[in-house]
Amino acid sequence: MTLEETIDIYCAAWSERDPSYRQDLLGRSVAEDVRYTDPETDVTGIAALVDHISGVLAKRVGAKILRTSSVDSHHGSARFAWQMVNADGTVLPEGLDVVWIDAQSGKLSAVFGFFGPLKREG
Repeated sequence: MTLEETIDIYCAAWSERDPSYRQDLLGRSVAEDVRYTDPETDVTGIAALVDHISGVLAKRVGAKILRTSSVDSHHGSARFAWQMVNADGTVLPEGLDVVWIDAQSGKLSAVFGFFGPLKREG
């Protein structure tokens, strides 16, 4: 599986309403002890991530996460942009994830999420 495919499966997990299928998607794309952190949470492990995503989706029924950039990678890390699209079609500001990739499995071992555009100096 390519890194892009792995990341797209990971993003699909963020749109999946069925927790057991979401767990399956995460099992295919992230390490069992994955660390996920963003400005609002810091969790470790697939089960904790499944639960966290459930909470996010409960607040935004019908929302989807879409990868909106190419995947830029080097030295076991990568970054990509994503966007949440609400059920009514409104789009939230683009976010950025930086991930670490397990060299043996090719799965994501850590995901660091950032919300919104980078703030410019000056």
